[in-house]
Amino acid sequence: MEYRTLGRTGLEVSAISLGTEHLLDLPPDHVASVIHAALDHGINYFDLFWAHPEFRDMMGAAFKGHRHRALLAAHLGAAMEGNQYVRTRDKKLAEQYFHDFLTRYETDYVDVLFLHNCDTEEDLDTLMSPGGLMDMAQRYQLQGKTRYIGFSGHTASIAQEVATTGYVDVIMFPINLVGHAIPGRNEFMRACVTHNIGLVGMKPYAGGTLLRPDRTLSMEHWQSGGQDVELNKSVAITPVQCLSYSLEQPGVSTLVPGCRSLEELDAALAYFTATPEEKSFVHILKDFEHYTTGECVYCNHCLPCPAEIDIARVMRLLDSSKPVLGLEVAMEYRGLAANGSDCIKCGACEERCPFDVPVMERMDEVAGRIR
Repeated sequence: MEYRTLGRTGLEVSAISLGTEHLLDLPPDHVASVIHAALDHGINYFDLFWAHPEFRDMMGAAFKGHRHRALLAAHLGAAMEGNQYVRTRDKKLAEQYFHDFLTRYETDYVDVLFLHNCDTEEDLDTLMSPGGLMDMAQRYQLQGKTRYIGFSGHTASIAQEVATTGYVDVIMFPINLVGHAIPGRNEFMRACVTHNIGLVGMKPYAGGTLLRPDRTLSMEHWQSGGQDVELNKSVAITPVQCLSYSLEQPGVSTLVPGCRSLEELDAALAYFTATPEEKSFVHILKDFEHYTTGECVYCNHCLPCPAEIDIARVMRLLDSSKPVLGLEVAMEYRGLAANGSDCIKCGACEERCPFDVPVMERMDEVAGRIR
């Protein structure tokens, strides 16, 4: 395993770490096998943003007896509303779910506490306002309940602004080929280097989009021009190439790919034994000269849904149904408690989505495609 310093925290973190969001709703034994395999391969940093009680209980059990081997990253502002994930700025709810994290993981502290999922100036003002979640995080740091304070988001200009405040030690931001030409991204990464901010690269596979076997990736629109386009990949892209690209970006300390299985974990760890030719991504970059938005990466930041649709899961099933709808995908979709046909067109999901995905349009599409 290769280790890198996480900015001014001084923590030595595995270059490839683990994002755990795709382990939600999997059997406890399966989850434990992935966590234990990651630890045995030298992975020591784990991003743990889900607030679901059953998820936290599974993870707490998986890390039991291994806390000394793991750096745990929690998210202040990730909570539950009913049975759904919700991003919150309510201080009581944020505090409740932070202490719930400590209880269910059977730990007295977290290593990094992220201010969760901020992408607008208005929301940043709310986080930073007197008595807001930044004050809460700083209080927890003084109390020894978190070692370091982080920030997570998807907007380069906001992340760059945060990097210069002096308030945070770590920033988690999407670092992948899809965002190669995003305006302001390079300036943001340079700011992290200048201010010695630990940079955690999330979504190195762009939520799996980059690994799809089809050579044509449908994108709803370019950021400039606003027209629907199709991005043609000249070659198939491998996990190793995705990780190699992301790890080469300035200031990146670690990546947190989401691995649902031991096979996916092995595919990520193959980076360390890959040849220079297998790691090479230079010939791929010409396919990513422009920044695109509108592609779902299955993060569920669009929740909660008043119709209780698991939007990321429905989106994943829609994408998996192309070009041919298989029986397994159809059966899983039909077994959902709420699906695309239950969408009430309130638009709340599209307001929350950091990637400008036309969610309501996709719900209509999946309702017509899978019956």
